[in-house]
Amino acid sequence: MDLASHLKPAHLNLLMKIAESGQLQRAAQMVGMSQPAASRILAEIEERVGGPLFERHPKGMVATALCEICIRHAKIILEEYHALDEDARRIMSGQAGRARVGAVTGPAVGLLMPAIRAIKASAPDIEMTIEVGPSTELVRGLVEGRFDFVIARIPPEYDARDFRLQPARSEIVSLLVHPEHPLASKTRIDLAELTAFEWVVQEIGSPIRQAVEAAFHEKKVETPTRITNSSSLLVVLSLLESEEMIAPQSEEVAKMLAHGPLGTKLVALDLADPIMVSPCFIIRNRFRQLPQAAMQVLDAVYGNV
Repeated sequence: MDLASHLKPAHLNLLMKIAESGQLQRAAQMVGMSQPAASRILAEIEERVGGPLFERHPKGMVATALCEICIRHAKIILEEYHALDEDARRIMSGQAGRARVGAVTGPAVGLLMPAIRAIKASAPDIEMTIEVGPSTELVRGLVEGRFDFVIARIPPEYDARDFRLQPARSEIVSLLVHPEHPLASKTRIDLAELTAFEWVVQEIGSPIRQAVEAAFHEKKVETPTRITNSSSLLVVLSLLESEEMIAPQSEEVAKMLAHGPLGTKLVALDLADPIMVSPCFIIRNRFRQLPQAAMQVLDAVYGNV
């Protein structure tokens, strides 16, 4: 009995409508076929299953025990077909599926997270994978196919012509301190006032570290010498328990820590001149098509730029 290769969803639906209505003609109308076609299909199904599926009575057709078994399985099969159709529609429309995105810290907070919150509100079934890291690792992951797109800077070892680039927001560096830091309440602070304090700064070569050093050099001020190198936010928060520590962070991260709901009660110093970081880009692989779910996220990110 090889039913699986011969029964179609329309056949199963016909069985259910016959059982529901008790009339072959009525069931045929309900499924959109002629009565002769419905009668032929029913005869073929009964031949396949090896017995009658309905008892014919003057007042209508009554399902046999064999038919009850067929209908029970038919309901499950048709429900799965419906679920398949719905899932396929959601994936093709971008309401479901996967999106894999990477970003450096500032844009992750300022651009990516607002976009993801918006997407989750409109398409909660999209499965998100988000990774925060340095540009070199993110662009490498993009090339290797681990990300759909990234928000980062193009490392010098990569050819920008291999990517589709969209400028993102420029980053500003904020200097976070403990609320009891000696300069916490001072306004228009000059960089020369900061050199005597302890600092926790990202590793040498990182964009924020480079921006801070360039700002000191531009003002012809000696760079701080009492430095702990770390890109770990947990390390930064721990060290900021000291009232003498200064921690450069992107403006988006600083706002989240100083004014967000996390309650860290940190303070961003009021500098006389802003410290700017080289801009980031929204980076896509030029030769790879984005899945619909990733396009949804990308469009939401573009809306925040």
